[in-house]
Amino acid sequence: MISPETSAALPPGTVTDTTRPPGTLGLGLLVALVVGSIIGSGIFGLPQNMAAGAGAGAIVIGWLITGIGMLMLARTYQMLSVRKPDLDNGVYAYARALSGEYVGFNSAWGYWVSAWIGNVGYLVAAFAALGYFYPAFGEGNTPAAIIGASVTLWIIHFLVLRGIQGAAALNAVVTLAKVVPLLLFIILVAMAFEVSTFRLDFWGSAKLGSVLDQVRSTMLVTVWVFIGIEGASVYSARARKREDVGRATVIGFLICLLLLMSVSLLSLGIFAQPELAALKNPSMAGVLEKAVGTWGAILIYIGLIVSVGGGFLAWTLLAAESLFTPASGGVMPVWLARQNDKGVPANAMWLTNAMVQAFLILTLVSKASYLALISLSTAMILIPYLFSAIYGLYVSRRAEGEKSAQKPGDTPVAALAAVYCLWLLYAAGLKYLLLSALLYAPGAALYLLAKKQRKERAFSGRERVILVLLLLLALLSAYLLATGRLSL
Repeated sequence: MISPETSAALPPGTVTDTTRPPGTLGLGLLVALVVGSIIGSGIFGLPQNMAAGAGAGAIVIGWLITGIGMLMLARTYQMLSVRKPDLDNGVYAYARALSGEYVGFNSAWGYWVSAWIGNVGYLVAAFAALGYFYPAFGEGNTPAAIIGASVTLWIIHFLVLRGIQGAAALNAVVTLAKVVPLLLFIILVAMAFEVSTFRLDFWGSAKLGSVLDQVRSTMLVTVWVFIGIEGASVYSARARKREDVGRATVIGFLICLLLLMSVSLLSLGIFAQPELAALKNPSMAGVLEKAVGTWGAILIYIGLIVSVGGGFLAWTLLAAESLFTPASGGVMPVWLARQNDKGVPANAMWLTNAMVQAFLILTLVSKASYLALISLSTAMILIPYLFSAIYGLYVSRRAEGEKSAQKPGDTPVAALAAVYCLWLLYAAGLKYLLLSALLYAPGAALYLLAKKQRKERAFSGRERVILVLLLLLALLSAYLLATGRLSL
């Protein structure tokens, strides 16, 4: 929290805890923000991404684990939003309340990095889809695609700068538009579904490994398509009613779970696992093309372009907010807490989209694939999720927060959410955890700058230990990258 003395020294336009703008986002816009941030590009490649490493039986198990785990995480965010209404931007605030300022900063930093890397993946996916109509765009990482993606990036940037309320309303319209082709896909594929195809080699071939290995292979994919479940929590400070934050989280989760499971499982009744795994992404296009003909593929490519546009807009909002609130709380440089005359965290927006632009250029040089980008984005967000779940367990066991919001089932819900997050870290594997450390470590410089601006001590004894461990992991990751033993 910013002290009165520090607040007085902040530049004009900085929002502090006592000058927070009034909430303007109602339940409908918050639900749209959750659905819009979850449903982006991931669902369109979901059939192939899931089938690439698992048979139908393992995919069903993977969805059961993900459905229960993500529901527990959604319920944890819902519980914390009403029991701790004073904590805004939950991904950051819950980690800070649990383990101090530097841990809170890292949670916000990891979430922010995950958001803008995910946006790079969105732009690559959108122009890969346009490559179906215009071959010059290729797989989304050709010079023509990068130029087109850059123009799109800055158009949306200046659109959002005109106001959060307007951008959120536009996101709601786009979210509705992109759900329509998904519903059409589900209806048409269900009509062509063949049970015999679905049951063929149900537990996968020997080359896919054990059922456990197959289930593990689905985890990063299912987490990627669910990233955004915390969207309403991140925007809690701008909610018109506090209880709407939790409601929007659960409603958005249930809508997305039904859509994602339907797309994934119904596709296994059109193509057998090896055929589905061999499809070019977006694999939904290949599935619908077999079910209804060429027009089905065209519908999916158009739907993907619309969907990615909406997902990019939602994540642009979330990325900027994930810098703005910590800056208002004193753990990021004060200039990131500055808003323009429309109430938009403009400096946070500029920094976010500058990083997206830089990574787009890097994508052109390295030819980084969409799947590599989303895997890295997913790994970055696992730690913030874990901190939220552990804090939920801490609050429920100590019976903290609003008494009227306390329920007997809160503790087992938060415990299951924490176990699920630990399972995700195991499923991610060492490669992406090391790459994550390489991206977490540079954040310490921004944290030091924030503390220097406020003339505050940067690290406690325990935080120094965390910093040293993080730097050692980052150095190991850099060495492995330099020697070719680790790659994106």
